[in-house]
Formats: sequence, structure tokens, C-alpha cells
Amino acid sequence: MSEDVRTGMGPESAGLEPLSERAQRLLTALVSSYIRDGQPVGSRTLTRESGLNVSSATVRNVMADLEEYGFVSSPHTSAGRIPTDKGYRFFVDALLKIRPAAVDEGVSIQLERRLANTVEGQQGLIASASQLLSSFTQLAGVVTVPRQSHAAITQIDFMSLSDNRVLAILVVNGREVQNRILQLGRRFSPEELRRAATFLNEQFAGRELSSARAQLVNQLHETRTHMNQLMQDAITMATQMFAPTESGGQAGVVIAGETNLMGLAELSNVTTLKRLFDAFNEKRDILHLLDQCLRADRVQIFIGHESGYRILDDLSIVTAPYTVDNEVVGVLGVIGPTRMAYERVIPIVDLTARLLGSALNSGR
Repeated sequence: MSEDVRTGMGPESAGLEPLSERAQRLLTALVSSYIRDGQPVGSRTLTRESGLNVSSATVRNVMADLEEYGFVSSPHTSAGRIPTDKGYRFFVDALLKIRPAAVDEGVSIQLERRLANTVEGQQGLIASASQLLSSFTQLAGVVTVPRQSHAAITQIDFMSLSDNRVLAILVVNGREVQNRILQLGRRFSPEELRRAATFLNEQFAGRELSSARAQLVNQLHETRTHMNQLMQDAITMATQMFAPTESGGQAGVVIAGETNLMGLAELSNVTTLKRLFDAFNEKRDILHLLDQCLRADRVQIFIGHESGYRILDDLSIVTAPYTVDNEVVGVLGVIGPTRMAYERVIPIVDLTARLLGSALNSGR
């Protein structure tokens, strides 16, 4: 692969058998044809698309070798062949040539403009990035919410809503605003909310979120008779407000465009689709997989069973980390069939990661 868009070697990259130039050209032609048409590829098509001046018999012999290596397989319903996960891996790591210019200029301009024009702050940028990835690849876009190694509380405010609900407004690191709706056991007056916010700001302003959570746990173990009503009310609200987010306190993941996968022949089985959408709703496995990419400094690609999750066996995931202040804080990417247009998808993911990081750095 071209070094212009760097990718991490996949889990199956090591130890791939060396192939002759002829075999590489035929495998490239086969994978490209199958990605485009979704049909098993026969020797006549391979001869034409590879540009090699060889006989059909020679092509069949090379295909037999590639099948023995595990790069291609023969469906029972056709004499043609299709790439395996191992074949895709070799294609992506050794045969695919990608440059940043592979992203259409119009797509690049739209990505940059739409992220730059997002005004809903960090949460809006994350949602926009996920939607843009889905829109421009016609696959499912995924973006993890930024992790912050230093999340200091700047200010806490409360606003009364209907039905014993309160909107908690938490300002972190001086600029990031997080909102959470709290369901409380009774109605709190505006004055009670103001006093509770004042108390919590005095207790926690400038403290790390993790430290605030730990202090709350300790205070909850105190005998309630030792607390006045103000302390009880404030701690009741703060306990919900500082509660860990989904997936056990890990950053969440925003997924967009799941329905794009419904029309794909590879995922037309109703049972497979149901399990896949359950995975999207649960998010835990997907988030755990994306977490593995936080340590990467480049595009990562998981093909089929490489993800380690059975429900993703027929899918590929292309991810890239994004940075704020030169620190990796999250990962974004797309989920789609193993038969995806890697040459187009990889640079879009890479560019979106860089643009998202730039937008977050600008303080939007």
C-alpha cells in the first residue's frame, strides 16, 4: 500500500505467502471485480481485466494455487472464484495503492465545510462526523466520544423541567458543555436548584470528574443524619449527573447509517440482520473493538473474523484515530461488508479523522 495513507498491518498480515507478479495481478483483478460486481469471477474475466497475455488454462492454474494458499475460494454454485478474508487482507496490505487525492475533491470540500459549520459543540461534531462517514461511503459510520485524560469541572448549573425532571448542565475544561436530564423523586424549586448548584460548584469546581465521583461515593456512605437537607439534595443530583456513561464509564460511540447495510446481498439474511442490529443497539462489542484502535496512529482495518466478534464475521471495519492537542482521544470509521471499496473508503476515513480533530482543536 502507498505510504501516503498509512495503515496498520492487520492481525493476519504476518507470514503471508509471497506471490509472483502474475499471481498478484490476477488476485488484484479478482478482488477488484468482485468488489465492483459482487459475482464470482471466472478465468475469462480475469484474463481481460488483468491485462495479462496468458491463456485461460494458465489463469486457472494460478487460481488453483491462490485457492491452495487460502486467498480465494470457489462457491458451489459457480465455476468462478471469490476472495477470502485472507485474500482481502493481502490485497489491502500489499496490492492496494492509495493516495490522499483518492478522495474526490468535491467530497473533501463538503466534509471540511460541513464539519466547520457545525455549531452544536463537541457533541454536534461527533454526530456530524458519523453522519458524514455514512453519507459519503453508504455504509455505517461510527465515532467514539472523545476520551479526556484531564476533565476538570468548570461549572455546574441546574434547570427545572416538567415531571420532576431537571436539566443538569456541566461545563468541563472551560469550554465543553455536557447536558444530562435527571429524573428525581420530587419537584425542586428554582431556589433549591440554585443553592444545590452553588454548593456543588464550591465542592467540585476545578476538580477532575473522576475525583468528584470518588468523593461522592464516600459521601454516600456517610449517615444521612449527618447531612443537612442542602447536602442531601445536592448529592442526590450530583450522583446522577456524575454517573458513568454507557459501557461502564467508557466513552460512548455514535453510530449512523445502520440501515445502509440492509440492502446488501451479503447481509440479506433476516437472522444475521437482527443480530447485527442488536449489536448496534448494544454497542459494547463495537466499542471494545474501537478501543483497541486508540493506541494506533494510523488507519486500522479489521476484515471479517479478524475483529474477534462472530457477528462481525461478514463485515469489515476501517478506522482511524483522531487527535486533540496532539493526543489521540477517539476513533472513527465505517462498518460495511468485506466486499467494500477499500480504495475509496480508506482515504475518506483518514481525511474525516483529520478534519474532526482539527474542528475539535478549534474549540467548536
